[in-house]
Amino acid sequence: MRSPALFTSLTQGYKRRWVRGDLVAGLTVWAVLVPEALAYASIAGVSPVVGLYAAPGALIFYAAFGSSRQLVTGPMAATAALSAAAVGDLAAGGSHAYVQLTITLAITVGIIAILAGLLRAGFLANFISAPVMKGFIIGLALTIIVGQIPKLFGIHKGEGDFFAQLWHLLTHLDQTSAITLLVGVASLALVLALKRWAPVVPGSLVTVLLGIAAVHVFDLATHGVKIVGPIQSGLPSFGLPNVAAHSYLDLAPAAIGVMLVGFAEALGAGKTYAAKQHYEIDPNRELIALGAANLGAGLCSGMVVNGSLSKTAVNASAGARSQLSSLVVAVLTVVTLLFLTGLFEDLPDATLAAVVIAALIDLVDVRSLVGFYRLHTAGLGRIYGLAARPDFISALAAMFGVLVFDTLPGLFIGIAVSIALLLYRASRPNVAVLGRVPGPEGDFDDVERNPHNKPVPGVAVLRVESGLFFANADTIRKDVLAHATDGTKTIVLDGQTVPFIDVTAAQMLEALAEDLDRDGIQFLLARDVGQVRDIVEREDRDRRVVIRAYPTVRAAVTAARKSQAKTTTEQQTKERTGKPTKEPTKS
Repeated sequence: MRSPALFTSLTQGYKRRWVRGDLVAGLTVWAVLVPEALAYASIAGVSPVVGLYAAPGALIFYAAFGSSRQLVTGPMAATAALSAAAVGDLAAGGSHAYVQLTITLAITVGIIAILAGLLRAGFLANFISAPVMKGFIIGLALTIIVGQIPKLFGIHKGEGDFFAQLWHLLTHLDQTSAITLLVGVASLALVLALKRWAPVVPGSLVTVLLGIAAVHVFDLATHGVKIVGPIQSGLPSFGLPNVAAHSYLDLAPAAIGVMLVGFAEALGAGKTYAAKQHYEIDPNRELIALGAANLGAGLCSGMVVNGSLSKTAVNASAGARSQLSSLVVAVLTVVTLLFLTGLFEDLPDATLAAVVIAALIDLVDVRSLVGFYRLHTAGLGRIYGLAARPDFISALAAMFGVLVFDTLPGLFIGIAVSIALLLYRASRPNVAVLGRVPGPEGDFDDVERNPHNKPVPGVAVLRVESGLFFANADTIRKDVLAHATDGTKTIVLDGQTVPFIDVTAAQMLEALAEDLDRDGIQFLLARDVGQVRDIVEREDRDRRVVIRAYPTVRAAVTAARKSQAKTTTEQQTKERTGKPTKEPTKS
């Protein structure tokens, strides 16, 4: 595999006019990342400063290897929770061993992700369809938002899934802190207002600075407004953690789960903003970059990291056009560790929550869900029912999977449902009835789509809109036989939309031809593609009934009509003379 170019977004096609946007975005993300990193480290069960330790290395290494121009890496709630669960099984919380194993998990995730990328396992992302990814992003955004809303009200965050947290919020509204709610709502309104009416102004950064200023001016901390609090200063130690070699193997299963969650969120966030900027994301490079980011975090005594949906949203909305913004964040985080930890000690939690919520609102894309519901193939509702809307169902499955069962199970549920619907539809393909299109050309098309297309008397022209293989062979056979009515003399199967056929389906066609022949009905093929023709010819060499193929539907219908006319003449002769003109031949 060719190694990805380093710092691609800075070395290929970078425009000078992007510098201002990248610098402002870097400042804005820095203002969000620092307090979030402190909070997510607490979720992982380690000292808050471990979250800050992870950021610079992760940001620099992702910028070097990643293919996204806007993706921001750092500690995240989902992977932090997975880290706590994995390490908690091996060491007591708060112990030195616990911290060392947390760092070890980051390095293990990095090694596995890099190996997966080198083995080109990014193809696994092809099994995550756009609707599944959209549902996953919406579910993840809603989960993060519902976890941030209690901070606006000054209420303790509930545990459990999205609905449990929402219920906890609704049943504890009586505990709302009025002054905290005022700060939170004002911060949210300010961010949204600046975003809409003054998009050139870095709304998130302005809001964070004003929130800190308000704490100082109005002494909000003494009035019950919760702030970030003390932050340890100084740079981390560099190198491998002090653990036994088998610890890496012990953590490997958990590391795979962390990698999958991180890869899914990073890929989803990266693709979302790549689509808006009209460039491509390379899944294999993303795996390598994710691994490099975790190695960088672990070697700097940090925790597991992944591509952050919320911080990427902040980054993009602030005007980032390249990974220069991430490098700015990395430098500012180092400066923060050395000199500025005290600055964020007075940041209100409600203001931080408002910035995150404002960044995620646009990702709750209900309009896309409505579009998935409306986007279905006309006429398939009677065949598949609700499964005629597979994109809508897959998106909902992923979304509710995340909301109810958490991040990784939700992603797998969405993938499983989309594959199940694909197999279901493949096993029940649409068999269209074709009629002659009005006009001199004599073409044939779907009767259901255009009632002006007239069926040919005595000839049923059918088109299977799928490949023919073992999973749908029996269903297609039954659909074809359903058109073998008393008035049918010939059945023509249009093979133009049959891209492939396997041996099971070829044998089914031969058996079908024999069944129809016993009932006095011809079975003809039209416009059979090369693979279909080759397999059918190979299968029918020793058969009693040979399936005849014609280059066009029109030619097949013409042959069928001639055969019918010939049969009619023979019957009339028999009726007149009392015996047939000759023995009928098998077709």
